[in-house]
Amino acid sequence: MGATSPLARSGVPAGGETSGRGVARRLARQIRKNGVRSTAAGVVLLVLLTAVLAPYLAPDNPVQMTFGHFLEPPSLHHVLGTDEAGRDILSRIVYGARISITIGVLAAGLGAVAGVTMGLVAGYYGGPLDSGAVWLIDVLLSFPGILLAVLIAVILGAGLVSIVAAIGIWSVPAFARLARGSALGARRREYVEAGRAAGASDVRILVRHILPNSVGPILVYATIVVGRAILTAAALSFIGIGVPPPTPEWGAMVSTGQLYMRSAPHVVIFPGCAIVVTVLAFNLLGDAVKDALDPPS
Repeated sequence: MGATSPLARSGVPAGGETSGRGVARRLARQIRKNGVRSTAAGVVLLVLLTAVLAPYLAPDNPVQMTFGHFLEPPSLHHVLGTDEAGRDILSRIVYGARISITIGVLAAGLGAVAGVTMGLVAGYYGGPLDSGAVWLIDVLLSFPGILLAVLIAVILGAGLVSIVAAIGIWSVPAFARLARGSALGARRREYVEAGRAAGASDVRILVRHILPNSVGPILVYATIVVGRAILTAAALSFIGIGVPPPTPEWGAMVSTGQLYMRSAPHVVIFPGCAIVVTVLAFNLLGDAVKDALDPPS
């Protein structure tokens, strides 16, 4: 017979209190029974597939200018029309999905890794370390989110990497507060005390026992952060400190297209709709994840 770990003999949970399959089933039920959430999940899946398959879905080169076809309205050849440089808007929106999803996922991942690490360590050890982390979190939260992202983007310069860093740093405080609250509540629990008595290292206790039991709210917020990151990236590109042209980014498309709003409104309407629908879909999906992670009554 294989040896049983001291933590298992002590009744210490080896992972989160909610099984992955159970959460997936509840999430599927939450989506199926609500038409709005079903639509949101479909939109998120469509955007993800569009981002992955962009080279196969885009009808034209998204950065190729076509002289003599400036600001054409939607037609059979250009389904969503062309922009001020004669570029196909549908192709630019398709490739823009790849840029937006990349920014959203990387920024949420960066914020989650840095924030959760900070929050878990601060909440678990307490003392001066916790006080310093709380002070830093309060300082970062004292800035409006978009203002903090703008400040970081200006310091780092325009570009995809700086946008991801700016939005990721902006999301760190909220992730840290979620993780710190979970660590503060769990560090005196019986299974943590049993782990210490069994000789488990602090890193093992944090990663194997405290983190899984706090993953629910972190996952919910990460889903929402993806949508916020897409919206923030579009805002930064709109004011000229985001992804530089001619990269097909939705916010930059709206920014350049606003000059032609009266004569060619489709240049702004279609990328603007892409931003609104995608962000709303991720927020609604986050609500579904939240309900799925709530313990059954």
